[in-house]
Amino acid sequence: MQLVVARVGRAHGIKGEVTVEVRTDEPELRLAPGSVLATEPASAGPLTIETGRVHSGRLLLRFAGVSDRTGAEALRNVLLIAEVDPEDVPEDPEEFYDHQLIDLDVVTVDGTLVGRIAEISHLPYQDLLIVRRPDGGEVMVPFVTEIVPEIDLTEQRAIIDPPPGLLDDGAAEVARGGDDA
Repeated sequence: MQLVVARVGRAHGIKGEVTVEVRTDEPELRLAPGSVLATEPASAGPLTIETGRVHSGRLLLRFAGVSDRTGAEALRNVLLIAEVDPEDVPEDPEEFYDHQLIDLDVVTVDGTLVGRIAEISHLPYQDLLIVRRPDGGEVMVPFVTEIVPEIDLTEQRAIIDPPPGLLDDGAAEVARGGDDA
């Protein structure tokens, strides 16, 4: 099974290094020097990681055969894909691979069916579960513990505790600031 582990960002410096947006909870395993990764688009790879380092909180990688800024810029927005065994699970029981979450039923803490997870959207600050509702609509659920307190892979469901307004626009609370004079 293929797993997107990173997206190539901007070139860094003039020697072929690139910033990467990490999309795996195991970068030390998936993005280690010597790792060979498939790419999307496929024409950009496969790429072999030559070196990796952290600079100012960002992971920088250099790939074999990419030795200058022009080559690094050509890789911008390329997705890096690792081959993983579908039976593998992350070491941390609070972490999940996307393929484990897709198609799980989503229910509220009181047991109300919300829909099924159709995809996972990886944003810079948090992930979103894209939930397809029975009526064909979609709802985006922030994948944070406060809203998704439990993932039960045995029962094939995600239990959510949605704040007002997440599932029903009519129930949104209006936040007021300052004096109401």
